[in-house]
Amino acid sequence: MRHEGAVIEPAVARRIRIVGIDVDGTMTDGGLYIGTAGGQSVELKRFDIQDGLGVHLLRAAGIVVVVLTGRAGDAARIRAEELKVDEFAADAGARKLPMFEGMLQRRQMRWEEACFIGDDLPDLPLLKRVALPVGVANACAEVREVVHFTTTRAGGRGAVREFAEVFLQARGVWTGQIRAYLRERGDVLAD
Repeated sequence: MRHEGAVIEPAVARRIRIVGIDVDGTMTDGGLYIGTAGGQSVELKRFDIQDGLGVHLLRAAGIVVVVLTGRAGDAARIRAEELKVDEFAADAGARKLPMFEGMLQRRQMRWEEACFIGDDLPDLPLLKRVALPVGVANACAEVREVVHFTTTRAGGRGAVREFAEVFLQARGVWTGQIRAYLRERGDVLAD
């Protein structure tokens, strides 16, 4: 087990081809705003904008990024679409292992090439199977016991962005990704 602030081994990072990300408690702070508007049920969630840039940088580096959630609802799907993730899946029973396994099979990828970022008990089956299990700072004790890397930031507070930076640094491509991102925007990076 690794502790907060630990590094991701370069050899492991280079093997990873797919990163799966949990939603509630990982991409969000785990809070839900539930109510009605115009007679319709409404569920709102807070996402961190920095996590979106982390997803963008992972995808730009050639990593497949997928989002899995145990809550059916529009908020997570809309955010996944905004981020242009490679695939989104929801299962109201939070059975993420078969969803992720299907994603691996469709892409002809192996568990040894997979990473998953999570925070709570429904994430444990996946975290125990992937080559690079990652927990966010607010992860439950059972998750912290099995992960190889724990972010210093909590879910919904830039944890995915933090992971992306550490992961891409371990692959040796962080600086190049930043330069490419700024060039893509038309910005100039002073050396």
